[in-house]
Amino acid sequence: MPETAPLPAPAAASVADVVRDTAARLRSAGVPDPHVDAELLVAHVLESSRGGVQAAAIRRDRMPDSAATALAPLVDRRCAREPLQHLTGRAPFRSMGLAVGPGVFVPRPETEMVAQLAIDALRAAASDAPVAVDLGTGSGAIALAMATEVPHARVYAAENSVDAFIWTKQNHALIGADNLSLAFIDLADAFPELDGTVSVVASNPPYVPDDAIPRDPEVRLFDPPAALYGGPDGLNAVRELSRVGLRLAHPGGTIVIEHGEWQGEAIRALLTADGWRSASTHPDLTTRDRATTAIRP
Repeated sequence: MPETAPLPAPAAASVADVVRDTAARLRSAGVPDPHVDAELLVAHVLESSRGGVQAAAIRRDRMPDSAATALAPLVDRRCAREPLQHLTGRAPFRSMGLAVGPGVFVPRPETEMVAQLAIDALRAAASDAPVAVDLGTGSGAIALAMATEVPHARVYAAENSVDAFIWTKQNHALIGADNLSLAFIDLADAFPELDGTVSVVASNPPYVPDDAIPRDPEVRLFDPPAALYGGPDGLNAVRELSRVGLRLAHPGGTIVIEHGEWQGEAIRALLTADGWRSASTHPDLTTRDRATTAIRP
């Protein structure tokens, strides 16, 4: 019987084709930015960047078999609406790439504006070594932003979730801010040794009302409930923050609180009733109210 030549192996798909097909799957699953997520997932398995993937697509580079194998389960998980940041293990925040995963709230782009308010107030403090506190720090995003962008400041961060604190410590080691101190402690009891010395008290507290249901599955199914829900009106943690902030801050010190777009008026009234002055609400880049600041008398 005559020998026959083996059939040639099918050519590997191109990076461009993989991005296109991945984006189509993510789109059908309702992922909000399917093409962006597709590029970032492909970049992750290629150990590249999104720009590197775009360049590879233009060049019509082939997708390595090992990368295609690694990509498949990640696409399945993203189609189930697991956060992209859980799949890549990183969340961009200002100039940093923070380690995140199950058990910690994934920092959002809108919180970068909240961090900016805290940084601006810290830079304006009339001290060679101003003190800042981040209460309920989670991944450490706001605290690390203050510590790295205001290096002459001393920054303290408190977290009371064991799961979240693991990520806080990991990011502290990853970023390496020597002027940041961490404490595993409840918000109400945080840093009594700093009473009356703090220039900036910042927080992204839980502020979703208990009976509200977050729209995004990534939030509803994967963010820790303790980082989301803040009581019947969503303001339980804000009330505690106001009291603790008055204890920690020196006269002229600033409090910066992130909140939902509908909560600015209530938080201004709450802070003013507690004795804070000049309560002001600030929009994020989408023009939604995102944070309220006030000054300690």
